Formats: sequence, C-alpha cells, structure tokens
Amino acid sequence: MTSGSRREILGGLGAGLALAGIGVPRAFGATRKIGYAVVGLGSYATRQIMPNFAQCEQARLVALVSGTPAKLDQYGAEYGIPRTHRYSYADFDRIRNNPDIDAVYVILPNSLHAEYAIRAAKAGKHVMCEKPMATSVAECEAMISACRVAGTKLMIGYRSRFEPYNRLAIELSRGGHVGPTRLVTAEHGFSIKPGQWRLDRPLAGGGSMMDIGIYSLNAARYLTGEEPVEVSAIESTDRSDPRFRTVEDRISFLLRFPSGIEANCISSYSSAHNSYRVIGTRGWIAMDPATPYVGQAMTIRKDDVSAPRTLPAPANNQFAGQLDHLAECILTGATPIVPGEEGLADMRVIEAIYRSAAERAHVSLAT
Repeated sequence: MTSGSRREILGGLGAGLALAGIGVPRAFGATRKIGYAVVGLGSYATRQIMPNFAQCEQARLVALVSGTPAKLDQYGAEYGIPRTHRYSYADFDRIRNNPDIDAVYVILPNSLHAEYAIRAAKAGKHVMCEKPMATSVAECEAMISACRVAGTKLMIGYRSRFEPYNRLAIELSRGGHVGPTRLVTAEHGFSIKPGQWRLDRPLAGGGSMMDIGIYSLNAARYLTGEEPVEVSAIESTDRSDPRFRTVEDRISFLLRFPSGIEANCISSYSSAHNSYRVIGTRGWIAMDPATPYVGQAMTIRKDDVSAPRTLPAPANNQFAGQLDHLAECILTGATPIVPGEEGLADMRVIEAIYRSAAERAHVSLAT
C-alpha cells in the first residue's frame, strides 16, 4: 500500500423502454435535490461516483470527507464545494450541523464501513454504503440498528440493480422466459495489482470474495429471487504469491436454493471474467460482460434459437440511478430496493462460504 493511500484510509416486457430510464419511480415535483457528502476520495469515488452527480435528477454533491487535505483542495475546487463543507475524518461528526447534507455515501475500505455509517446515522444523516456492506454479520446488524434508531435510510451501493440489462435479466429469469430456472453460473475475477488496501485483510476483511466475488453471489440471489439454503466452497490460493499473504485468491462456491436451483459461482483475483448465465428448461439468458462499469451485453437462447438482446441507451447510467434512488426514497419515504438487509443477506452467505472453504464441508443456511 502506498503511503498516500494509507493516509487517505487512516485519516418484457414493456421493460425495454422502461429499463432504458432505469425503471425506478421518480419523485417528480421535488422542490430541491438531496445533498450528499462523499466519504473517502479514492479512485471509485472520484472517477465513477462524483462525476455522475451531473446526470442526477434528484441528487447533488454538497460535501467531501477525506484524510488527505490535498484531495479536499483538489476536488473541492473541481466541484465547487466550499471549505465549510470539506471535512476530515477527525471532524466528520460536524456534519450533523450542516443542513445541506441529507445523506452520506461511505466509500472507504470495508473495515471502516460500519464505523462511518453508524456515525452518519447518529448525526441524523441517511446512508449509502459501498459493498460489501461491512466485514461481518454483526457489523451489518449494528448498521441496520443504528439507522433504524436514528430514523434514517440505509442503502447499499449495488449499482447493477440500476443497470438496464441486469434489470431485464432479473425480469426475464424470474418470469420464466426460458422456462423455469434450473441452474445459474456466475463468474467474476480480475488479476489484481499488488500494493492495494484490498490485499490487506485488516482493511478488506477478506480477499476476492469480499471484492469481486460479491458480484457472483449477489447476481445468483437477484436472478433467482431466492435465498440459498446451503453452500459449499473450495479455496485455491498460492501463498507464495506476495499479493496473497493475508487474503484469498480464488474461491469456487456452489449455492443451493429452496426451489432446487443451483448456482455455480467463481470469485478470483488471478483470472479475468465477468459473466453470468441463467439456464432454464427452454434455453438460457447470458450476460457477458455482466457487471462492468459500461458495456454490458446480453444474449438469449430460446427453443434452439440464439440472438443478442439490445436495449435503448438509458436516460441515465447505473451510478446516477442509484444516487437518485436513495434521494427519491428520502423524498417519498419509500424503502430502497437494496436496503441494509440486502447487504446483510450477502454477508451471511459470505461468512458461510469462508466457513465451508475452511472446514471443507457443506454449510447449511436454513433457518
């Protein structure tokens, strides 16, 4: 990890056209936009989230939080954020006194998610938190409880739920477009570069499973609309590789669902893939790539005929879609489609996956 990054850390369907507009109801006639404070000015925040406020209809960037003064100066100037609305981690709790801040977006290393989400809730602010929600089930439950007590919304940054092709895949697969689903395959991985906080277990809480593998897991859950009842997993990590001194590389895991659907999934830090396939009795729905920042592609094979499915360009992208969705929920009182409970559900399965890999045994998730 570089010294700079350490300072930052520690300091069908009518669906085609509907989905082109993200398909999330909008709070028309709102008198103002919801103000966000972005907490953590790393690459994802500065390259993906902050630039996309320009596309938002109901959300705006009003404050920044960072442990690096130079970043506060740079991005404060770029986005017109006054110095009164720039915070360090040490004085983060002062956000309670800023009425321009309605919500915070926590984009910090995983081990800091719970702390800053809970502090934001205690300051009376709504919370968007990056995935994974936290590093343990207990932390997730504490975050949900804090927001419930404070009366604030809690939403997890599952951006793919606001991406048109993924939303269409959900509708098609749950609706039996290629017959009842029998099998899901989901594979996500990339070759990670050394020196990242994601390779430091105290900060990340784990390796590829906590980072890229959660896309495979979450896809299996949202494509089926079910919660797994059993998991089995195998880890494969070359401990002689200096990148993997404290975290895992690849985990292959099998999920079994109540209806009999099985999901074969891969999470990897040493191989490049980003895809899923829903296999039914009459064919399959494939996304390859499935969950990148841009460039999703869908192919459907039904009754022995294969063809690509192309959607119109969306009115706004998945990043603006999720920012607006929390804003709309704040304005209308609605519950986000990806609330804290969604992040908690993923973390329960992740803990079971790690346990299964460690014990080389099937782990039941049935309640």
